[in-house]
Amino acid sequence: MPLLVTGCAKKGFPHYATNFREYAYVTNGGSNTVTVLDVKNLRQDRVIAVGQDPVDVTASPTRNEVYVVNAGAPGSNGSLSVIDAETNRVNATLPLQRSPRSIDVGPSGQRAYVTNSGSNTVSVLDLQHRLLLGVVPVGSGPEEARISPDGDTLVVTNRKSGTVTLIDPHSLQVRSTFSGCPQASDTAILPDSSKAFIACTGSRYVLAIALAQRPTKNHPHRQTEPDRELAMLEVGQTPTHLALKPDGGEIFVSNFGSDTISEIDTSTNEVGGAYLVGAHPAYGIVGNDDSTLWVSNFNADTIGVYSIDDGKLVHTVQVGNGPTALAFSSDDFWLFAVDASSGDVTVVRTLAYTPNGAPIAGQMFTILPAGRNPNSIAIKTFLAR
Repeated sequence: MPLLVTGCAKKGFPHYATNFREYAYVTNGGSNTVTVLDVKNLRQDRVIAVGQDPVDVTASPTRNEVYVVNAGAPGSNGSLSVIDAETNRVNATLPLQRSPRSIDVGPSGQRAYVTNSGSNTVSVLDLQHRLLLGVVPVGSGPEEARISPDGDTLVVTNRKSGTVTLIDPHSLQVRSTFSGCPQASDTAILPDSSKAFIACTGSRYVLAIALAQRPTKNHPHRQTEPDRELAMLEVGQTPTHLALKPDGGEIFVSNFGSDTISEIDTSTNEVGGAYLVGAHPAYGIVGNDDSTLWVSNFNADTIGVYSIDDGKLVHTVQVGNGPTALAFSSDDFWLFAVDASSGDVTVVRTLAYTPNGAPIAGQMFTILPAGRNPNSIAIKTFLAR
């Protein structure tokens, strides 16, 4: 996204073109709202009423839209709120099945995939025409659905049954099922769509799966390979989140029960080691520089800054109470931490300086208000028309 740097910009801070827009959308499960934060000006823009108990949010990669999953009352059907990012208003609401949990959007921005944890299904939606294309039965208590970058595989983790379902998104048919992953939860898929890694939260393991490959228009000479289990990788206790480096070379596992992160080499499917990072790490994210891992420590009210190149924790940033989900601004200048217990969002400047000019990897800049029980965040960036 183009930036316009001018002489009046505050030294060391980005200055954006006048038509540049960037917003952070935070779902507030206890308030039935979405808080919209103006990233460009670091202030709350507005609060949007959505459905009951919003639990997940994502932004379209191709349209100026944001999608919010509303779980609804316990045991009841939920809904999907469609927010127009240009007006920050809800312009459509689509019905879902019981207790929807998460959403992912395909690379073309045309389809959305929503797990319905109370119905043991995945809803497939046509976002352009606001239509339900189909409902695919999966395992018990589906947690996440993640579409591969090439759009050829949908990976669904079934938390209650401890299984992983692979779906062909073109035919909407189940292709493979893998068992033995207690409380299957978070998923990371490599950029080349060759492998998926799944956190088995009820254990000390991450499941590695080779995804089926077949010749396509873009890869006509690719050899056909079936889905197959590659390894069960031992990490720390209660792995909750997988942070994939943008280059796909490594995955960092947040081991909530061990206060550690584990490093997985995705080419060899081997665990490189575990490192202390903070009390109950819940979520990790790697910047576009591929060199720094940021980890939210839920019980320490901190973010740990881990240097991937040096293999060690280099800094700790104090944030609000109970930090969970993390998101970068489009230029990685700001890091936003959702503070689930204090109901706010901490804004961290990813590179700051001491009074004598020495660089600091991470420094709390401000705290912005959210609603009750914030739980997820998505960033949407575009140029206003």
